[in-house]
Amino acid sequence: MPQAELELHDVTIRFGGITAVNKVSMTIGTHDLVGLVGPNGAGKTTLFNAISGLVRPTQGTIRFDGEDVLKASLHKRARLGLGRTFQVPQPMHELTVRENLIVAQRFGSGRVDAARIDEILAFVGLDGKAQRNAATELALTELKALEVGKALATHPKLLLLDEVLGGLETASKRRFMQMLRDVHERYQVGILIIEHDIETVMNLCRRVCVLNFGELIADGPPADVFRDPAVVKSYTGEVVGA
Repeated sequence: MPQAELELHDVTIRFGGITAVNKVSMTIGTHDLVGLVGPNGAGKTTLFNAISGLVRPTQGTIRFDGEDVLKASLHKRARLGLGRTFQVPQPMHELTVRENLIVAQRFGSGRVDAARIDEILAFVGLDGKAQRNAATELALTELKALEVGKALATHPKLLLLDEVLGGLETASKRRFMQMLRDVHERYQVGILIIEHDIETVMNLCRRVCVLNFGELIADGPPADVFRDPAVVKSYTGEVVGA
């Protein structure tokens, strides 16, 4: 499958006098698996919101697969191939697990493919709970899997995963990480994942981008990035070698 790219150039987002994201430029390909990390309040989720259309940048450009998406609607971005999960799972109330995927699929592609729904349910381990109430009958790990399943149902080229591993205990996190690797390989979809745990990022991602106070301070292989003095200082407040 030809690679599409998400291209950010000088993306800046201000809320009143506060600059949440400051002149961030990066390119994420749909063959990439990239971690987006940084201290709390660094601007990670705000950047996701700009990419997915929930926030309008103050300045800068965002292009996906060659198209300017700054003025594109949420469903237009979804149909171009941008999929998104949220830090707090957001199942559609009073709908079953299967119906959640059906609604997401119709939103993302304009049609329903029952066979793909069945495939995704099995892939994320929810085929046995397809008829359960998504909002009231799923455990946290299952809710996280549902978030990924809904995003996959939209036929994405690039998934934006906002702390999808957050809150999971060690064994569940390891299983979920493997599922994300499988998503990347099986569905040939790029992944940009916000994650706080450095060990997880080191094990999962091939590349890491670091935000601090809204600025991109590092971008590269995990082993190099986490040795960068600016990155160490952003997490510890201490200068390496000082």
